[in-house]
Amino acid sequence: MTESLGTALRTLREASGLTGDVVARRASMSAGKLSKLETGKVRPTVQDVDLILTALGISAEAKEQFLATARTEATEATAWRLLRRMGPWKHQKTIQAIEASTSALRLFQGQLIPGLLQTPEYANAVFSLPPALPDETRVKTVAARLERQAALYDPDRSFHFLICEHVLRWLISEPLIMALQLDRLVSFSRLPNVAMGVVPLAGRMPDFPMTCFSLHDDRLVIVETFHSEITTRDPKDVQTYVDTFERFSSVALHGDPMRTLVDSIRDGYLPQQESS
Repeated sequence: MTESLGTALRTLREASGLTGDVVARRASMSAGKLSKLETGKVRPTVQDVDLILTALGISAEAKEQFLATARTEATEATAWRLLRRMGPWKHQKTIQAIEASTSALRLFQGQLIPGLLQTPEYANAVFSLPPALPDETRVKTVAARLERQAALYDPDRSFHFLICEHVLRWLISEPLIMALQLDRLVSFSRLPNVAMGVVPLAGRMPDFPMTCFSLHDDRLVIVETFHSEITTRDPKDVQTYVDTFERFSSVALHGDPMRTLVDSIRDGYLPQQESS
């Protein structure tokens, strides 16, 4: 299947008249990686296929027909250790390319502040957690993550974030950095195309926050676990995450009640700084 899928991608590219360099650049990957995908030396992930087909300008209908041939391999897992080996900043670029082709992004986070909403200081603290990235790699990865935030100002796109309250209380860095991060959340929540909800600790929960995940329109889900990133296009799996998102959204605080809660948590960090 790997070889036939790669061959099909190469055939589509050659039929388009585009060179490998052009397609690779549009797909935010190296020409060397594209070559390995086309020759079957590297197994294409769902993300790779989506990016390549988008770079080729394949219509949505033709893209869906093409992807249907690989539906049995619609769910794929990539170990974090492999992503670290290839360069985590490159992975940030891949996610940015996927987000660029997403009109409506829904993201549920029960582990960390979503990357699209992180301050530089918070992002640096995240990538300093074990296994910490080397200094140079961490700087490049934080910069690549922050570049993704420009998408929030695109009026033609919508974003809906759900964050569990305990995430706002996990002290992964100095209290002042946490306070500034929560200020950033409130600021982003006022953007016209951004909806933000906080799932409060109080009240009856509709489910367990087993993983964090992002829904890209209704076509793709990316799930993060401790050991890997899982991507699925299977319609039934996608619907499972749509339903899960809606259940948590139904009990989340939005608008002014959400901002009041975030401000109160933020204020809890400030005395620790003022008393020093």
